[in-house]
Amino acid sequence: MAIKSVSFLLLLLDFSLGLAEPDFQKANLRFPFDLPKGNGAWIRPTVGQIWPKPQLEQSTDNFMVLRPSDFHFQITGNTCDILEEAIHRYYDLIFFPPRGSGTSKRFQKLSNKYSMTWEKNENFRGYLDTVVLHVMQPCEKLPSLSMDEHYEIKIDATDRPREGIILGQSVWGILRGLESFSQLVYSSQNGIAFQINSTMIMDFPRFPHRGLLLDSSRHFLPLPVIKDNLDLMAQNKLNVFHWHITDDPAFPYESRKFPSLSQLGSFNPYSHVYSPSDVEYVIQYARMRGIRVIPEFDTPGHTQSWGPGSPGLLTPCYKKDGTKDNFFGPINPVPAKNYKFLREFFAEIFQVFPDAYVHLGGDEVDFSCWASNPEIISFMKQQRWEQDFARLEQFYMQRLINVTQDVTKGEMRYLVWQEVIDNNVVLPSSTVIHVWKDGNNFHDELARVTKFGYRTVLSSPWYLNYINYGVDWDRYYLAEPLSFNGTESQKRLVIGGEACMWGEFIDAVSVTSITWPRASAVAERLWSSASTNDPRLAAPRLEEHRCRLLRRGFNVNPINGVSYCDIEW
Repeated sequence: MAIKSVSFLLLLLDFSLGLAEPDFQKANLRFPFDLPKGNGAWIRPTVGQIWPKPQLEQSTDNFMVLRPSDFHFQITGNTCDILEEAIHRYYDLIFFPPRGSGTSKRFQKLSNKYSMTWEKNENFRGYLDTVVLHVMQPCEKLPSLSMDEHYEIKIDATDRPREGIILGQSVWGILRGLESFSQLVYSSQNGIAFQINSTMIMDFPRFPHRGLLLDSSRHFLPLPVIKDNLDLMAQNKLNVFHWHITDDPAFPYESRKFPSLSQLGSFNPYSHVYSPSDVEYVIQYARMRGIRVIPEFDTPGHTQSWGPGSPGLLTPCYKKDGTKDNFFGPINPVPAKNYKFLREFFAEIFQVFPDAYVHLGGDEVDFSCWASNPEIISFMKQQRWEQDFARLEQFYMQRLINVTQDVTKGEMRYLVWQEVIDNNVVLPSSTVIHVWKDGNNFHDELARVTKFGYRTVLSSPWYLNYINYGVDWDRYYLAEPLSFNGTESQKRLVIGGEACMWGEFIDAVSVTSITWPRASAVAERLWSSASTNDPRLAAPRLEEHRCRLLRRGFNVNPINGVSYCDIEW
């Protein structure tokens, strides 16, 4: 890890495992639910603590004060549009958040009168007017699976007293460091000053793929909602937006080459579609926050909305008496023209979405319609597959991979749901298998998939659309991706996970408040050390984080039961 400077390695000799939460915070959490004891908040939030928890952190009671009118970020080394925009974004988040700008106003009005309250404090170290941002390598244009997100923060360090610096090999590391820095800043007790403790941090993600799936087919999610969730992802250090953009109910993606797909397959072709400019906006908004956008166009199942705009694509179903039913099944895997269509469609997708990876789906294929169709039955007999429709799905997926590899000159990479490998499809070695079944009993599947040598992303324990009354984030927090029985080489193939918010009963009104901050628990599991795994210790930090998100303008649900935040609306 090149970012680990010699000076910082020497510093690690003095590190403990980070700051321990006070005993009173350990004692005041009850699971699954309890009433508050005495006065005040049930879970007392921490002050100036980071979520997700850094890998290594050292802090003291010494502090510096930030003055909004004097503070600025100073870029040294390499720079680019991503960094230039980020410094303005984080300045506003620190000093002028949508619901918490009162401290800045009070500071400007009262700082001269009350400055002695902190200047005479024995722990006051001075004013922090500049934080240096140093990017060691030229900026990459796009985030990727291999991006370097390591960073260091030094505030009033022994080798840089009364100074602040954020170091990173890449611009992506600086983005993560800026988020952590913004969370270190807190309001003084009198609500006038912005303070930050003398702190040293070295941080990096445990897993490179840390995602959130949003479903925009079952309920359309307008751009402002997607934008809010991208901001929340960045503020939780998630880096993959898995856009489940189409499914059976609706096809809201507006294709340039096949416009009839959205014209006939969306809920409303005028209001409930994503135009090419909309998609580009999402991609660029995510890019500026170090977030990859991976689209999912799930086939051959989950494709009912494709049918109206592409006649002949879906399989006609037949009744037991041999007459046609008024129903269609999955994509018909037999006609050659269907693969011509898929070739051209995914060629467009590969041009529109810059990430090398596309999610091909492959889950929950209902074989009953295939089994009723005379054309498919005849084809199965020719292939001597009898009634083995898993072989037919294997045939389809293999041809889909072949045509997409051909049209992208071998550059497209894939994610697929676990059924594809369960049905013995031969996949390119770069394919990532997405494990989603069996809830917390995912261990056998992870062991099986990694034994085949495929990289794997886990979602099984993180289906956030399953709503419970009471505290439920702890079960997401305790789900350990590497707790399966496998070799070390197998466990290295687990590259991360995704929280999933499916849209059957979630829409634009509720998706943000229900997703967050429950998804924050998944974010810490995927970023922080495996030893950071005690919900009782995490709860006060998560309570502070929830208050922070409210202050930043997001309507997110209570996470620990009875509580309150200084700024809630």
